[in-house]
Amino acid sequence: MKRILAFIVIFLIVLLMLGYDNNGERNVSSNQQSIANKIIRFHVLANSDSNDDQALKLKVRDKVLAFISPKMSKSTSVNESKQLLLKYNNDINSIAQKVVRQNGYNYGVTTELSKDYFPIKTYGAITLPEGKYDAYRILIGSAKGHNWWCVMFPPLCFTDITKGNVEVEKTQNEMKKVLTKEEYDMVDNSKGTGNKIVVRFKIVDLIEGLAKKLRVKI
Repeated sequence: MKRILAFIVIFLIVLLMLGYDNNGERNVSSNQQSIANKIIRFHVLANSDSNDDQALKLKVRDKVLAFISPKMSKSTSVNESKQLLLKYNNDINSIAQKVVRQNGYNYGVTTELSKDYFPIKTYGAITLPEGKYDAYRILIGSAKGHNWWCVMFPPLCFTDITKGNVEVEKTQNEMKKVLTKEEYDMVDNSKGTGNKIVVRFKIVDLIEGLAKKLRVKI
């Protein structure tokens, strides 16, 4: 059985090697860090996965975005956006708390600008690689439910907050403003390029899982 698993690991490594771009896998990690330095993600975490808590999460999202959108939409840099979020953090917290209370809940609300790990995520035509990113987070209650997320800078959250739709062309243009061509090509999935990130990391996860079974360090 171990021989079979070892063969599978070797086979997957070969597939992964064939899937590299000219600069290799390490360049994916390097580009991820470069991309992460240029964007701020937005997270709203629900108290739980109950229908009511998930609905409350979206109500909080809508009110917060309606407040912060006109203030953030003209921001031209990550640092400017961070300063705006810190400046209005108390206001955002108050808005979120008010929505929670108006809907009959007594959950606490935490709002914070922090650096957090994110798995691979797709937002419209953009696929962001896994890794650590700056994120503005709203944690409702126990914050154990599924989250809603988007990119706050560049301002992708503000394309259509009433329906949650992503205007693909606008999203692409906003990302092009802050990313280099190489970085943008890495996250753009409109032509299938961003999907390579997903496939590559899934293979890595699979290899690592098999390696653990074999007690082999890769």
